[in-house]
Amino acid sequence: MKYLLLTLSLIILTVISCKNDDNYIDIQTPLDGYVDREELLTGALGVNSTSGNAFGFEIDGLSFQEQAKFATGNSLFNQTWVSSPASTTARDGLGPTFNARACANCHFKDGRGQPLVNGQNSSGFLMRVSLNGQDVNGDAIPVPGYGLQLQELANNSIQYETKVIVNYQIIEGTYPDGTTYQLQKPIYTFEDEQFGSLDGVNTSPRVGQQTIGLGLISALPDIEITKFEDINDSNNDGISGRANFVYNYETNTTEVGKYGWKANAPTLKQQVAGAFHGDMGLTTTIFSEQNCPSPQQDCFDAPNGGAPEVTDDQLDKVVFYQAHLAVPNRRNYLDEDVIQGRILFDELNCIACHAINQTTGTDAESEFLKNVTIKPYSDFLLHDMGDDLADNRDDFNANGNEWRTQPLWGIGLIETVNNHTNLLHDGRARNIEEAILWHGGEAETIKQNFKNLPAEKRQQLIDFVNSL
Repeated sequence: MKYLLLTLSLIILTVISCKNDDNYIDIQTPLDGYVDREELLTGALGVNSTSGNAFGFEIDGLSFQEQAKFATGNSLFNQTWVSSPASTTARDGLGPTFNARACANCHFKDGRGQPLVNGQNSSGFLMRVSLNGQDVNGDAIPVPGYGLQLQELANNSIQYETKVIVNYQIIEGTYPDGTTYQLQKPIYTFEDEQFGSLDGVNTSPRVGQQTIGLGLISALPDIEITKFEDINDSNNDGISGRANFVYNYETNTTEVGKYGWKANAPTLKQQVAGAFHGDMGLTTTIFSEQNCPSPQQDCFDAPNGGAPEVTDDQLDKVVFYQAHLAVPNRRNYLDEDVIQGRILFDELNCIACHAINQTTGTDAESEFLKNVTIKPYSDFLLHDMGDDLADNRDDFNANGNEWRTQPLWGIGLIETVNNHTNLLHDGRARNIEEAILWHGGEAETIKQNFKNLPAEKRQQLIDFVNSL
């Protein structure tokens, strides 16, 4: 019996050590520049992990039943869907056209997708398309023959839509201190267009984002987002963010957008259902029509996996799983360079868009997500990022130059989890420094002030962002 108890104790300690493999230091003597418990980005809900599974832990406190629901959602998130008909009816219905066979193909280990690599299947990259104008819901106008998203893969005997090709223009730059840098600008073209020319359509390349902290974002009341709005830049700091108001296809109402690169989804459930539909061709009760825009008759006539192909129970479990993924606490927060980088982050006014200290409300997936003060380093508003990052594609209220501020929590662990450091909406930035240098529009002054810093100070700011 004592050996059984010892074994169980070792198992529990192993689980705890995997989930908390980075020591939290309780500061007894305040350090100059350190803000008490600033490393806890989600209060008591964070995890101390620097492992390759740092994005995959559930928040603490879930009941046994909730842990089982989380585990089932995790399984559904990672499972490979197959085409119909199939003996595995619980996961059939893939396609007929699609970009990925599993959620985890775009968000490997709940992390970030990779930019397009010519000749390879996507690992999290997709291309949105549309025509000018808006439909009755304010959504984008689909492209005849292609819809709102290009599908590069298809089931047997079904025609894929097109192939996206990328080439890079190298842009040389020099800091005022003489240090040189290079940026790579992606230029996209299309091959094997099966349903008409794509010349002149609006395009927007996208890379999948890491999925941590989504339940906390869902629980933010609208006021916690709109409080940062300064549409007319009344304080003259050059920052004039605004919320995107988008259509909720489940309730048929207009709401504040919270998810996606353009904040074009109002709820986590709609974001997940939209990914099932657009990325894998799987229907839900929210998006119930097959993703087969005319004239794709072979797609339309292909067998389906039921109506809907993802049941409400399956969708609910995936949403629950996504809502309860924990955010890793910060690392290296006591390092002097990191502390100085955080001070520079504030002084340069990066904090104006990458905001902190929002508090969740009572509308949450569970009790644990309610009334939590978080530090996402995002205001979740749309900001004009300048012509160099523009995709020239409207998305509800968002124009071609506007992007939702990306949350920075977990950014320093993307390399550990996903083996790359590519950032921004299409992965063009190969590291944090390049991502900063691509900023323009409302962030132009901040970028120039960053460039004017001595090399040591620039590195300190980068070290701080890497600590998040």
